[in-house]
Amino acid sequence: MTGKRNDEDGAADYPLHVLREYALLADGERGALVGPRGDIVWMCSPRWDSDAVFSSLIGGSGRYAITPTDARFVWGGYYEDGSLIWRSRWITDTGIIECREALAFPGDRDRTVLLRRIIAVQGDASVRVCLDARAGYGQHRLSDLSRDGGAWSGKTGGLRLRWCGGEAASLASGPAGQSVLAMDLTVPAGGHHDLVLELSERALPSQLPDPDQAWESTELAWREGVPEFAGTTLTPHDTRHAYTVLRGLTSSGGGMVAAATMSLPERASQGRNYDYRYVWIRDQCFTGQAIAAAGAYPLLDDAVSFVSARLLDDGPKLAPAYTTTGGRVPDQRSLHLPGYPGGHDIVGNHVNAQFQLDAFGESLLLLAAAARHDHLGTDGWRAAETAAGAIAARWQQPEAGIWELDDERWSESRLICVAGLRAASQAPGAPAPRIADWLALADAILADTAAHCTHPSGRWQRAPGDDRVDAALLLPGIRGALPDGDPRTAATLAAVRDELDQEGYVYRFRQQPGPLGDAEGAFLLCGFVTALATHQQGDTLSAIRYFERNRAACGPPALLSEEYDVTQRQLRGNLPQAFVHALMFEASVRLARPWQAGQ
Repeated sequence: MTGKRNDEDGAADYPLHVLREYALLADGERGALVGPRGDIVWMCSPRWDSDAVFSSLIGGSGRYAITPTDARFVWGGYYEDGSLIWRSRWITDTGIIECREALAFPGDRDRTVLLRRIIAVQGDASVRVCLDARAGYGQHRLSDLSRDGGAWSGKTGGLRLRWCGGEAASLASGPAGQSVLAMDLTVPAGGHHDLVLELSERALPSQLPDPDQAWESTELAWREGVPEFAGTTLTPHDTRHAYTVLRGLTSSGGGMVAAATMSLPERASQGRNYDYRYVWIRDQCFTGQAIAAAGAYPLLDDAVSFVSARLLDDGPKLAPAYTTTGGRVPDQRSLHLPGYPGGHDIVGNHVNAQFQLDAFGESLLLLAAAARHDHLGTDGWRAAETAAGAIAARWQQPEAGIWELDDERWSESRLICVAGLRAASQAPGAPAPRIADWLALADAILADTAAHCTHPSGRWQRAPGDDRVDAALLLPGIRGALPDGDPRTAATLAAVRDELDQEGYVYRFRQQPGPLGDAEGAFLLCGFVTALATHQQGDTLSAIRYFERNRAACGPPALLSEEYDVTQRQLRGNLPQAFVHALMFEASVRLARPWQAGQ
């Protein structure tokens, strides 16, 4: 094995790629995106919502790249089954190289450990390695660098850094004159070379990490943490992968971030860029309900724990989203970076000032699902009573709704509260004194919504003053707000399929005249919801078509974003979007068996 300094490496060009080509590394506390040139272009440390230390994805500085030195190579890759251990794979003119990469799992809240193993699969593996850690979204250069034996140590901003396995690296000049660690490395055929990067705001352990031990413990944790799902779902492998992604996005405190990234544009140059590195109550409930459809797996308990705690802490003032530690989402601001092409940088989220009624209904649906599995304790039922009380107090107020728009009396929010109240009242262990009140409240909300939001055609409409159909209006029917045979449910599905479907992909609602794709991409969440609603109506073949169409909207890493550009066949928005993976998981479970109401 040989290594040498490469003075030109800091100036190497690592172009951005379309989102379908990025793989996710995640350990529950943070995530990283790695591209086809072995370039880690995004990672926040120490936590999901911390400043990024690698931010070139959105125009900041900082990357960590391992790339074949041969200019002629083609890229591929795959996840090891049931894990977020990714293998980048390059075929060059002279051989085959793999780079096995992962964040050590389960993650330590205070210490990031990034594992990378260069493997000479066929022939010698010659790669170029460049480490340019830049905390604060690129503001802080590497400093206080020193080499002791097999490890480099230093700082970047408030983070302490240690890099093992890079002893052959030397300081090189980066694009802006900053110092980066770079080397050319050759691994003999059949061999491998380990690189371990540690980052922490605290002092790092005195003992250097053992790469073999770190890999073994990571493999074991993934093996023990991800069920098989064999024989119980429509697509066992992809269903397991969806669970794996959701597990990787879920912190040790139970909170699951909506996505690993921020600022990735949904529409080019339209100002639709958001920071999704926080825990949305709705998304967490979607995930818990999806997992409950398969069984009482740990992600169900994580969702119940996090949502119950927020309800008990905040009651009727429940926020739509929180940090993974239960804190307030920061106000939205710009970092003044270029952003991903077609977008611009946004930190924080304006959702912190919204009221979203549907979060209470979704919370009740989650808690009822846990109760059906005998996984709801005293605190869970207290949280359910809190949610029901909040609905009673606030259901007539205008609110932002599932799509987080201007305040309105959105019918989906009210109907999902009906579904939640009914599910909670029918769940095993429901407090007997509350059942009659909850059912009466559900009836009152349904009657009022029917009086003001029933379209002349017999379907549901978005709001009293908005007669458009909305794909989100399929959710209350799926969740049991009305009996399966209610004609309004069938009429709403027919309208969604007639007005919002394009080649098997489904849009949220029509925003303007002309082609649906002129306003935004198709919502993959809506595609999987349509699959469930179609299955509920007895047309399982069409349901499977929707499922397969939307399942295929991904790249080699099988990650799904929020939106899909049907014309260009490209992912749009932040990556990966948790609630899309949750509904894909649920659809795979439910479509594999006859429809079961209330389950």
